[in-house]
Amino acid sequence: MISNPSESLSLSVNENILRECNFLYTDPKHGLVDIANRLGLRLLAPRKKITVMLMGNHSAGKSSFINWYIEEHIQKTGVATETQGFTFVTSGKKRESLTGSATLLLYPHFQALEQIEGVTDYLSTEISTSKQNKFNLLTFIDTPGLVDGDMTYEFDVDKSLIWLGEQADLILVFFDPMGQALCKRTLDVVEKLNETQGDKLKFYLSKADEAGQESDRQRVMMQIVQELCKRPGLNKCGFDMPTIYIPDDNKPIRCVNQIQEVCTTIERTINRTVQNTLKQLEKDCESIANITKRQLEENSAQAARNRRLWIQRLFFRSMVYLAPLSLVASFIISNTSRANLNDIIGEGLANTSLIWAWCVSKTWNWITGESYLLTLTMLLGFMFISMMLANCCCSTKTTLTRKEKKQLGANRDYVERVVVEKKTQFYEMYLSQCVSEQEII
Repeated sequence: MISNPSESLSLSVNENILRECNFLYTDPKHGLVDIANRLGLRLLAPRKKITVMLMGNHSAGKSSFINWYIEEHIQKTGVATETQGFTFVTSGKKRESLTGSATLLLYPHFQALEQIEGVTDYLSTEISTSKQNKFNLLTFIDTPGLVDGDMTYEFDVDKSLIWLGEQADLILVFFDPMGQALCKRTLDVVEKLNETQGDKLKFYLSKADEAGQESDRQRVMMQIVQELCKRPGLNKCGFDMPTIYIPDDNKPIRCVNQIQEVCTTIERTINRTVQNTLKQLEKDCESIANITKRQLEENSAQAARNRRLWIQRLFFRSMVYLAPLSLVASFIISNTSRANLNDIIGEGLANTSLIWAWCVSKTWNWITGESYLLTLTMLLGFMFISMMLANCCCSTKTTLTRKEKKQLGANRDYVERVVVEKKTQFYEMYLSQCVSEQEII
C-alpha cells in the first residue's frame, strides 16, 4: 500500500500525507482515478507539492525572495537580469536544470499551458536539493517581470499568468517601491485573477528597505492601495500589504521587515492544502461508494425487469401456437386408442387428455360452416396480437456480467475498507502534529 516505505521514513508528516494521498489516486492496481473512470466519474489526483506563484513588476525581487527562502542562489537576480519566461523552482534529489517541454513532462497537470502559443520555449525548471523552510513541499513559479510601454513578449504573458494563477495554491504579488509599483499591466492581471482566485492573492511591498524614509514608504503604500482600490473587486476592507526585504547583516535596519509573514502564509497554505486533500479524499470515497451501490442496485432492478419480460415473452409466444396446437393435439388424442394413451402417458393423464380433446372437438363441431371464416379470422388476429405483444417484451437491456459485478463489489470494499482506513490514519497523523495523542478522539 505504501508507495515507498523506506523513503517515507525520511519525509515530514505533511509530505508523507500528500505523497500517500497521491499514490491512492494513481496506484496502477487500485488507483481511485482508474476506479472512478470505470464508473464514469472523473477524479483528479492531488499534487504532491504546493504551488506558489510569484508575480509582480520588473525587478520586484521575486527571484531574490526564492533564493532567500531556499537558502541557495538558484535564480539569477539584478536589474539587468530579469526573468523572461516562467521558471519552476522545486526540490529534488540533485541539482538540475530543465528547459522547454521537459518542464511539462515533469508537471503533467500544467501540460495545458502549451496550448498558449510560444510559451513552451520560455518554460524552465530549476531543481534544488534544499530542504529549508519546508521547500520539499513546494514548487515556486517565478514569472516574467511586467512593465508598461513598448515591452513585448514572445507569448501571451497575461493569459499565461492568469492560467497559472488558476492552478496555483498561492499567489504572491510583489510591488517594487522604486517607481514600478503602479505598473498597469500588473494591476490588470491582478484584477483579472481576483475575479476567481481572490482568496489566493497576497500583496507585499518588496524591497521596502530601498524606499527611503518611513514617510516615503507610507506614501508609496498609499499610492498602491489607492490604485488597487480603484479596481472593481479589489477595494476590500482591511486591505493588508506587509513590507518585506531580503535581510542583510551588512546593511543597517531601516524599517520593519515582515518577510517572515510570507513564510507563515506559505506554511498555512501547506496546512490548508493537506486538510483540503484529506477532505477531498473523503468526498471522492463517498462518491465512488455511492455510485457503485447505485449501479449495483440499478443492475439488480434491470435483471429483475429482464426476467419479467422474458416470462411475458414466453407466455405470449405460447399463445401464438395455442389454438393450432390445441386442434392438432385433440385430433391426435381423439384418434388414439385408450390403451395406447394409458401406455404412453399413464391412466390419469390419459383421462384428462381425453376430456380436454372432447371439449375441443365439441367446440369446433359447434361452429357452423358460415362461422368458419369468422373464426379463422379471429384466430389469426389472436395469433397476430400475441406475436406483437411477444415482440414488445423483447426490449431487455444488457446487465453486468458476474465478473463485472464481482469487480464492482471488490472496488467498493477496497474503497470503504482500505482507503477510508488510510484516510483516518492520515487525519490522525496530521492532528498529531498539533495536539497530543491523548487528545485525539
